[in-house]
Amino acid sequence: MKKVLKIISNLLTIVLFLNLILMVFLVISSKASGGEPQIFGNQLKSVLSGSMEPTFKTGSVIAVKPVEDPSILKEQDVITFVQEDGSLVTHRIMEVINNGENIMFKTKGDNNGDMDTQPVLAQNVKAVYTGFTIPYLGYFIDFAKSSKGTAMLLIIPGLMLLGYSSLTIYQAIREIDKRSLPKEDEKPA
Repeated sequence: MKKVLKIISNLLTIVLFLNLILMVFLVISSKASGGEPQIFGNQLKSVLSGSMEPTFKTGSVIAVKPVEDPSILKEQDVITFVQEDGSLVTHRIMEVINNGENIMFKTKGDNNGDMDTQPVLAQNVKAVYTGFTIPYLGYFIDFAKSSKGTAMLLIIPGLMLLGYSSLTIYQAIREIDKRSLPKEDEKPA
C-alpha cells in the first residue's frame, strides 16, 4: 500500500510541476509576443469562430508561420490577416488578384456560404497556416491568458506544490526523529 501511495505521490508531483512549467511558458511567451504564445517560430492562434469548420473546430489552437513575402501565397492556402477594424481572421485564399504592383486575395471561411466581401491586401496578411492543429486547446489558452486563469493555473499549482513539499519534508523529519530515538531495550537504566 505504501508503494502505491508513493507512486501516486510522485505522479502528482510531476503533473503539478509540469503544469506549473507549462503555465509559466504560456504566460511568458504570451506577454513577450504581445498576444499569442510562440513555439519554434510559429505562433499559436486560438480559433474563436466556426467559420473554418470542419477544417478547424471552434476552440482549437492552430500554428501559423509569419509571412515575410505574401507573393508566394497561392489559392487554397489558409492565411491569417488583419481586417479594417484591427481584428485577426483566418480564412482560405480562393483567388489571387495581381493588380499591377499590388497583390490582393479573395478569401472565404470553409464553413461560410459566400466569399468575404473585401479582398485582403497583401500587406494585411500576417501569417499562413502550417497544418498543425490541436482541437479544443484554445479554450484552455484563452482561460490561461485571463487574469483569473493566470492566477488559478499559476498560483494554485504552485501553492499545492509548496504544500506537498512541506508535507514531504515534515514526514522526512519525523522519520529521522524516529530513527534517532533510542529503542525500549536500549534505554539506559
